[in-house]
Amino acid sequence: MIKVEIITEKHIKIARYAKALGHPVRVYVLELLSEQSCCYSGDLSDILPIAKSTLSQHLKELKDAGLIQGEIESPKIKYCINKENWQEAKLMFNGLFKK
Repeated sequence: MIKVEIITEKHIKIARYAKALGHPVRVYVLELLSEQSCCYSGDLSDILPIAKSTLSQHLKELKDAGLIQGEIESPKIKYCINKENWQEAKLMFNGLFKK
């Protein structure tokens, strides 16, 4: 009997995106970045009532999932939505919930 893999690359990507969206701070950061072209990490730490190290971990989670990208403009880091991956995530979630 041939065993068929039921977990596909698509499932893995959806789970990775969902994990990145699994905290309200990360959802807020994505919402903020989707409303403007980019934002500096220092500006985010001024807005959010959390420690800079905590914010850094949230940004890392979003970046590791591919939903945002960061560009170093010393001494700051400028973060933007990764438009290609964000579009892919939206399409994947829409497809998942239409069933």
